[in-house]
Formats: sequence, C-alpha cells, structure tokens
Amino acid sequence: MNAWSREKALQFLKRVLPVSAAIVVAPLALTSWIEPPAPSPSDRQPGALAAPRHAAPSAPPAGKAGASSLEPDRVQTLRSGDTLGKALRQLGFASDQAERAASAASRYVDPRQLRPGMRVAAFLDGAEPARFELTVAGRGELSVERGGEEWLPSWRPYRRELRTRAVHGVLAGSLESSVATAGADPGLAYAMAEVLQWDLDFNRDLQPGDRFDVAFEEVHLEGSYFGVERVLALAYSQSDRKLEVFRFGSDGGFYDAFGRPSEKMFLRAPLPYSRVTSKFSKNRFHPVLKVNRPHYGVDYGAPVGTPVRVTAAGTVLHAGWDGGGGKTVKVRHPNGFVTGYLHLSRFAAGIRAGSRVRQGELIGYVGATGLASGPHLDYRVQRDGSWIDPQSLKSVPSPPLDPVQLADFRAV
Repeated sequence: MNAWSREKALQFLKRVLPVSAAIVVAPLALTSWIEPPAPSPSDRQPGALAAPRHAAPSAPPAGKAGASSLEPDRVQTLRSGDTLGKALRQLGFASDQAERAASAASRYVDPRQLRPGMRVAAFLDGAEPARFELTVAGRGELSVERGGEEWLPSWRPYRRELRTRAVHGVLAGSLESSVATAGADPGLAYAMAEVLQWDLDFNRDLQPGDRFDVAFEEVHLEGSYFGVERVLALAYSQSDRKLEVFRFGSDGGFYDAFGRPSEKMFLRAPLPYSRVTSKFSKNRFHPVLKVNRPHYGVDYGAPVGTPVRVTAAGTVLHAGWDGGGGKTVKVRHPNGFVTGYLHLSRFAAGIRAGSRVRQGELIGYVGATGLASGPHLDYRVQRDGSWIDPQSLKSVPSPPLDPVQLADFRAV
C-alpha cells in the first residue's frame, strides 16, 4: 500500500474516533506451585504471532550515510558483554589508548547504547590505529581520530523523518504476514500486540477473518525506510467485538473512544509470543510423575531463554528454587493477588525478594528446571490463597481520564 499523507491519516482518526470500543475490560503462603506438564508439540493458534524475526536495519543503505569511503583495515563485531574498550583492544589498540579512545567516544555515545552485532571499524596509520568508526542504529555515525596523545570524536546524526501512514487488513495466517499483505512492515504486528496486550491474548484470541485498521508513524533515515516508530490509533474487529484505541497525552497512553485507558491491572499473558501447551485443570495427568493431580497454572511452550515479563506491578516475594517448580519467581500484587512464574532457566538482573517490579518488566527467562520434561513457563495466579485460572482472570481497569483531559482527548 502506498504511504498515506498526514492529512489522510488524520481523516482516518476522525473516522474511527466516534465509534465506541467494546473492551473486555498482604503476603500469602504459596503452596503447590509445581506439577508442570511437558510442552506438547502443537501448532500455534490461528493468527498467533511467532517469535519476532524482523529487526530494523542497523544503518541506512550504503552510500546514504557512510562515514568513510575507505575500507577499514580491521573490523570487530560486538558480542554480548563487550565494552567499546575491549573491542578496541581486540582491534590492536594499546590498553591505555583503547581506554582514552572509548572515553572520547562516550561524549556522543552512551556505553549503554552499545548492542551485540554493532561493528567497530579501525583504520591504521602504518601499524598503529589512527581512527575508528562506529554506527549507532537509528541515530548516526561516530568517528574518533587520533591527534597526538588525544582522541578527537566527531558525530554525524542521521537525517531523521517521521511519516504517517495507515493500513487496513484482514487476518489470514499470522498477524505478521497479514500486516505485510496489507502493505506495512511486518514489525508493525509487534507494535500492535504491545498496544492491545491488555485485551487480546495473541497466543489464542486471534481468528482468521479478523479486521484491523492502523494509523502509525514510520522512521526514514537519510531518505531510506528504517522502521516503525509508534502506533497512533488502532481498531481491531472480531465477530463479537471491536477494540478501538487512540494514543493520547504526554505519557503516550492509549484510550478508547470514551477516554477509558487500555492499560489494566493484569496483562493477558506473561509471554507475548508463545503457545499454550496445557491449561488450568483440577485433574490432569502429570507427564513426569505419571499420576492424575490438579494443575493450577497455564503452561506456555517457548524456547529456553525466552524473556518472561511480570503481568502486574507488585513486590517480589520469592526468587529462587521452589521444589518441583524449579527456579521460580512469586510476586505479590494489590487486592490479595499473587502470581508465580515456574521452571525458569535464570532470573533477570536485580530480581530478588523485596524488589519492586513494574507491569511488563523482565523477571526471568523460560527454562525447564524442576519437574519439567521440556522448556516452558508455568504461570499461576492466587487470590487470597485460592487458585484462579489465569485465562479467566478479569483485568481491573485503570482510572479513566478526568473531565478536563477528556475534553482535550475528544478535541484531538
């Protein structure tokens, strides 16, 4: 689909805004957080998202924004845990020069912005390093040149342009492929999943024939497409309901046509891209113990290392080994709720008893520890000590916009 002009996209917003959206809207002693099933091989639900495969390009096409027309003498690709100083030493910089050069680079590039896969190119003067270059995805290019004992950095930001578009499509296969068929970057599917994560479980709620309308912004660097910036408005229609949300306010929150926030107390699932391999049950055959017993959670099959996010804000009660549950995180939430995340391979940095966590925050990674016959996450919920089927949990909405904000929202 050809790009829409900003005016047409605004007309799209005006067209869908008036239509109302039908939106589905104390420490506890945790016991029996075990008995996981083995994840059974099964096809994912119609329309469910696969693990993300698309990444934005690290730089505009060659010739658009190259910092140098010369071929580098040496190139080093950053790996997980690498620092810029370490990469420079591997390129032949003496230790003291590597630290000075990295320190000079920090004037323009925050070391925390370095990511695995970034390339550092070195240029030599004889046998000595004379300059290095680093491309920072989506931002620009850094060149650091030696001047005597000093290292002199220069920074060239990319020319960045936001363009507003709108696409309309029908779900046929995965959401990712359906978005591509509609004429947009398949990566837009993941932005849509983030927007509707409180109302749709993208592992099981999507059905062929669902319709979607999306207004969004995309980024162009040096005149070339780079990636999706953000969703502005989204309508998702199913046979029995229609969800409509609109971005509003300085915090970039989403609201329905009546000013009710999309954000709820609980996310629908702790893994946005996975499949349900076993449901909540009062009597289920245990694949490891070979006996019938209750299964108080929902199992999500996913590869080892898949990130696990907490479904609601709260305080970590426990992060450690928990018998058959293996490596487990338990989190206390308001109103007597406790959630559990079992069989993790490892915990996220900083996750320990007493830690405060925000909704959607990374707390660990999928594994197969404890009584598990394969990698998966066993997700459990209690309220006041009683087990609740996580898939039947009704989300508690956040407060709506106040009258003044609502008037501004309707005007926008």
